[in-house]
Amino acid sequence: MATKILALASEPISANALRAALGEGASGAEVLVVAPALLSRKRFLLADPDPGIERAEEVQAESVERLEEEGVSAMGETGESDPILAIQDALATFDADEIVVFDHPEGERNWREQDVVAEAERRFNLPVRHLEVS
Repeated sequence: MATKILALASEPISANALRAALGEGASGAEVLVVAPALLSRKRFLLADPDPGIERAEEVQAESVERLEEEGVSAMGETGESDPILAIQDALATFDADEIVVFDHPEGERNWREQDVVAEAERRFNLPVRHLEVS
């Protein structure tokens, strides 16, 4: 039975990025890419979610395409702007064995990406791995 990976991604990911996070655990994995509709504080305050949703749709579609091209079974969905809620919603229908959080390097993180790894570890009874992507 394939390992089920929930990959939370704020930028498109590839099979190489997945392997960097999981090592040999990436081989034969079934991956759900969840791209949260991240917004800047300004867009959040202005209640203008469209750019965040459009970007999330691009991220998950490009990630799935890259993974599939490299032989990884993948599907994707756009998630809530709060990454923790995006994970929670995805776990309601995808029985993941592990969560991998791909986010921006420290200085480039969206305000919604802060402390996602620690909060996911605290909230969900699953192993959580972290990898920064640029």
